[in-house]
Amino acid sequence: MKLVSWNVNGLRACIRKGFLDYFNNIEADIFAVQEIKLQEGQIDLDLEGYEQYWNYAEKKGYAGTAVFTKQQPLNVTYGMDEEASHPEGRIITLEFEDYYFVTVYTPNAQRTLARLPLRLEWEDQFYHYIQKLDEQKPVILCGDMNVAHKPIDLKNDKSNKGNSGFTIEEREKMTRLLNHGFIDTLRYFYPDRDDLFTWWSYMKTVRERNIGWRIDYFIVSERMQDQLNDAQIHSDVMGSDHCPIYLDIDL
Repeated sequence: MKLVSWNVNGLRACIRKGFLDYFNNIEADIFAVQEIKLQEGQIDLDLEGYEQYWNYAEKKGYAGTAVFTKQQPLNVTYGMDEEASHPEGRIITLEFEDYYFVTVYTPNAQRTLARLPLRLEWEDQFYHYIQKLDEQKPVILCGDMNVAHKPIDLKNDKSNKGNSGFTIEEREKMTRLLNHGFIDTLRYFYPDRDDLFTWWSYMKTVRERNIGWRIDYFIVSERMQDQLNDAQIHSDVMGSDHCPIYLDIDL
């Protein structure tokens, strides 16, 4: 199966920049998007053959996620706890017969790290949520996780040490997840590649020179390792400050 995840940084804007060309060409079985930045009724997306699931943020023009899938799931949930309020629309979980598919848009700690305490609290809640799912059946997790895990995952690691997205605290949360039953699929296939990035700032020529960060991931339960075929970053696809990521897996 072909799976795609993409932080589109505003879905309506991304559509004007060629989103549907990529969507139609890749023919993914499941296609997840983050940071859709829209509310219900603001878009009418005709995706023939796909079920559509949306989690809108309450705040206009902010956050939000969506999943488009060819196979109808057994169940769909929004957020981590149906009893709790999740006003930013950051998580969608699709339950299939043999696995869970989760897309996430992890909160940013902000440039001043003002939101770091909230981010770390959120990480703990999310970690326990994913572990709870994994106890029931394998999990495929994808999305913008807003952290470059290792120095190899960003171009200028020394000058960014301690900055939002590359703090020790944020990186340790990713390490914990990967040390407790999960695989970073891109690093499974390409452990030493130091030019694989998924996000670039809009500063002039930064993307052309590939001065980027890898903050978008496909992460799967360890027991799915033998089902993995390939993981890719489609850095040539424009339309957002992020690029799509791709996973080929036998399901």
